[in-house]
Amino acid sequence: MNVNQSAPPVPPFGQPQPVYPGYHQSSYGGQPGPTAPHIPYGAYNGPVPGYQQTPPQGVSRAPPSSGPPPASTAQAACGQAAYAQLGQGDVQNGPSSTVQMQRLPGSQPFGSPLAPVVSQPAVLQPYGPPPTSAQVTAQLAGMQISGAAAPAPPPSGLGYGPPTSLASASGSFPNSGLYGSYPQGQAPPLSQTQGHPGVQPPQRSALPLASSFTPPSSGGPRMPSMTGPLLPGQGFGGPPVSQPNHVSSPPPQALPPGTQMTGAPGPPPPMHSPQQPGYQLQQNGSFGPARGPQPNYGSPYPGAPAFGSQPGPPQPLPPKRLDPDAIPSPQLNELPPQQKTRHRIDPDAIPSPIQVIEDDRNNRGSEPFVTGVRGQVPPLVTTNFLVKDQGNASPRYIRCTSYNIPCTSDMAKQAQVPLAAVIKPLARLPPEEASPYVVDHGESGPLRCNRCKAYMCPFMQFVEGGRRFQCCFCSCVNDVPPQYFQHLDHTGKRVDAYDRPELSLGSYEFLATVDYCKNNKFPSPPAFIFMIDVSYNAIRTGLVRLLCEELKSLLDFLPREGGAEESAVRVGFVTYNKVLHFYNVKSSLAQPQMMVVSDVADVFVPLLDGFLVNVNESRAVITSLLDQIPEMFADTRETETVFAPVIQAGMEALKAAECAGKLFLFHTSLPIAEAPGKLKNRDDRKLINTDKEKTLFQPQTGAYQTLAKECVAQGCCVDLFLFPNQYVDVATLSVVPQLTGGSVYKYACFQAENDQERFLSDLRRDVQKVVGFDAVMRVRTSTGIRAVDFFGAFYMSNTTDVELAGLDGDKTVTVEFKHDDRLNEESGALLQCALLYTSCAGQRRLRIHNLALNCCTQLADLYRNCETDTLINYMAKFAYRGVLNSPVKTVRDSLITQCAQILACYRKNCASPSSAGQLILPECMKLLPVYLNCVLKSDVLQPGAEVTTDDRAYVRQLVTSMDVAETNVFFYPRLLPLTKSPIESTTEPPAVRASEERLSSGDIYLLENGLNLFLWVGASVQQGVVQSLFSVASFSQITSGLSVLPVLDNPLSKKVRGLIDSLRAQRSRYMKLIVVKQEDKLEMLFKHFLVEDKSLSGGASYVDFLCHMHKEIRQLLS
Repeated sequence: MNVNQSAPPVPPFGQPQPVYPGYHQSSYGGQPGPTAPHIPYGAYNGPVPGYQQTPPQGVSRAPPSSGPPPASTAQAACGQAAYAQLGQGDVQNGPSSTVQMQRLPGSQPFGSPLAPVVSQPAVLQPYGPPPTSAQVTAQLAGMQISGAAAPAPPPSGLGYGPPTSLASASGSFPNSGLYGSYPQGQAPPLSQTQGHPGVQPPQRSALPLASSFTPPSSGGPRMPSMTGPLLPGQGFGGPPVSQPNHVSSPPPQALPPGTQMTGAPGPPPPMHSPQQPGYQLQQNGSFGPARGPQPNYGSPYPGAPAFGSQPGPPQPLPPKRLDPDAIPSPQLNELPPQQKTRHRIDPDAIPSPIQVIEDDRNNRGSEPFVTGVRGQVPPLVTTNFLVKDQGNASPRYIRCTSYNIPCTSDMAKQAQVPLAAVIKPLARLPPEEASPYVVDHGESGPLRCNRCKAYMCPFMQFVEGGRRFQCCFCSCVNDVPPQYFQHLDHTGKRVDAYDRPELSLGSYEFLATVDYCKNNKFPSPPAFIFMIDVSYNAIRTGLVRLLCEELKSLLDFLPREGGAEESAVRVGFVTYNKVLHFYNVKSSLAQPQMMVVSDVADVFVPLLDGFLVNVNESRAVITSLLDQIPEMFADTRETETVFAPVIQAGMEALKAAECAGKLFLFHTSLPIAEAPGKLKNRDDRKLINTDKEKTLFQPQTGAYQTLAKECVAQGCCVDLFLFPNQYVDVATLSVVPQLTGGSVYKYACFQAENDQERFLSDLRRDVQKVVGFDAVMRVRTSTGIRAVDFFGAFYMSNTTDVELAGLDGDKTVTVEFKHDDRLNEESGALLQCALLYTSCAGQRRLRIHNLALNCCTQLADLYRNCETDTLINYMAKFAYRGVLNSPVKTVRDSLITQCAQILACYRKNCASPSSAGQLILPECMKLLPVYLNCVLKSDVLQPGAEVTTDDRAYVRQLVTSMDVAETNVFFYPRLLPLTKSPIESTTEPPAVRASEERLSSGDIYLLENGLNLFLWVGASVQQGVVQSLFSVASFSQITSGLSVLPVLDNPLSKKVRGLIDSLRAQRSRYMKLIVVKQEDKLEMLFKHFLVEDKSLSGGASYVDFLCHMHKEIRQLLS
């Protein structure tokens, strides 16, 4: 089958495949939109008309700390005088362009930024015919005007304030003058160019998509429009403060949106003319155009009115969106209206993750995602959708940073977009989707290419009447074995293509023959060994008793294959402190027998028969043992523990039994007892922000790497449960779990009564989940690209094979690709991921995932088919590995530089020419700055004072194998208001942006990031709500730090508890609830997760970071 052959007319499993020529949706308001007009202008960036001569009473303003006045003015002296009296907050560039304000449905076929519209729905300007400049200004002020054409104002660089010193900026990025030229809290106007995945609009001549204009310096009539380079004096820096302060002008009048104004043709009136209304006053004291509709914030606009339509009745002012007590600027609210300055940008004017997620759910959640078409960008990870496999692997198994790869390495270097795939080979599927079919080719085994060893897949091309096939990866022509021969139909396709999963599906499994097994013999079923720390700490916290009690019932739920009656997995038990205790639990014994190994320097397994047993056969003996362990060690005073010898013993036991398996280690303290792998306390916070900081992430000793290598060779995977009260050196202890494909769970200051639910839930899930053992994964690619770099929890002994002692359904392997030759647009690029593993029943299998990508010669096609969530997943893993070898500051700077290069390349090569003051982002990357800022502010790259070294090492290794959905919510947490949606509603309430401004003191919010779960209670929540949820009379009686909600029989309590359960079910780890009251000391911890705000550790707010990115991009372009 040819790679670029279209999908089959009659798909095998499921519905006929939809064709996607482009969804012609009607424009806003229901009528079909006209063609998109030419928009030679963008956001309004003028000063507020009528500045007062003196600063308002009661607000002291410090003069800016540095920087000359802007030179772009005709009246330098005036400008200087005015500037001297203006504080930094006085002049504020307006919010972003109208293109941004009206967000578009994601499924619309957006035009390429390089081409004119032929006939498409209005995309760039959803209002009808091109408005005149008089209309534009008014439109931005929220009104409709019908008037005749007038000359357009001159395009001009976006004014930013004169360079200010770091102190006046947002204090982020310590020790680097990153925000040098931006006044506080000010962001560039923003516009996103539209580009739709997969839809290629006709080519057209360049149109300015977004540009900005600034009114002329004086209050007089505007000059005719100018194009071309800036004049020598027209610098980019500095807001247009040149309007003299002594111009007497009336206060700006805020007219409600929808007000009709008609005027005679001619130039627009002067800036200080009374007819020209200022921006309507926003609730937070800033002026700005009426906001576009935002999800979950009431808005008066059902749809934007079309210009040229009949004037409608005046519409009411938008309702207040922000809670007054959430805005920490009382002095601004006390000023008279005309003296209020636009002290901050409107946060609704910059790209909102919530809006993008909401749009994608609405546009792509209802239709199944059919994988028959090459290079389709899947729906976002936050969207619930069904997948129909028709030849490419489901996005649940593989997600790419881009689905359209540059044809040449030069192009890839220019764009700087990393080409990577996040692969989750054993991902769990929703119940509605079928697991991969298992194909058994008998003794001959799966059919492969003789040269490159790729497995048979839907992209292989059969030739010579079906007697031979050409490999789609290396082009080698191979003979088809007689037993596999089948005739071809008139299209050159085998007539049995739809009866064979490997010829029609993207994902499938082969049963492996004995040639794929170690030592050429089929493997035994795997074993689980539970290794329990019985030192004083473990006994005192109640851990040992709790664990032994739980294991009695948990052993009935060991993983099993398909419909098997019982699990084939055998179990064994070890306890340890300074020495190891092995237990014989053979079914013929009346009581378990203990054997002590005190020579920890050279560990051996003291028994073979009776150590690993079948649970059902030895149930009585096992139960007796689990009853006795807590009693046996109840009076222990032994505080020292060993660690490496415990893993060594478990591995030796699996080796003696000739099987793969998993060790479950429950450990409490730094292993300081004399033994191999002994560690010392090296926690030193003074190393943070120095060149030696990287040593905190590196293991103390090489002994654990050597041990991990032996474990991988044996197929021994290690899952580590840590219960530390102080520093335990997670960076070193997690080396073996990390390299063997295992997991680390950490419960700091564990107390059985408070933490048992979280620990037991994680343990149950960990023991029950399906795991592939003794696995090897290889990623093959078609000619032109190759896999060069790998990230995740695994070991590599060569450059191509990813070795995993164990691999579960939560783990991903991230692979980066580089060019080694030119690619071809016709044939595209192919990936094949092959995973060889032993199932829980001891069956050797091969799981194959195939994916075909497009190739492009135009950068615009690359930028139109990227996926930001996957890009951030890759960048975070790249950075988190970087801290092992480079100073953290270097890693942060390189992330910022790469992001700036990606966006600058887009601006230079794909966006229409426009003022350098305009920040232009590609449609599918408009969230890159906000998400990247979250990565930069994370505990690994910018720790707060309360974050321990162990916490950072823990998060670092956790993120390394996270999938895209997990990193998405981990870096940008979900904030859900609980009392806004009706109580009877069963769906999840719509999220709001992760910022303190979105919190209303009269509401209750849930915040989750996959590891933590907070319930924030506002101070003025209604008494009835407090009573219904907490069963107390008032806010003051709620216990702060509460971790369990009382079970009450009322609709609100049921709804909130149900929502918490459903959030926990979506995540791979149990999230412990913490109730946080407004103004309480725990609120600092909660605010750490409000990632759009400035963080206490010095991380920038989203607005500040956007300004900084814009500055970086402009530096690259100039």
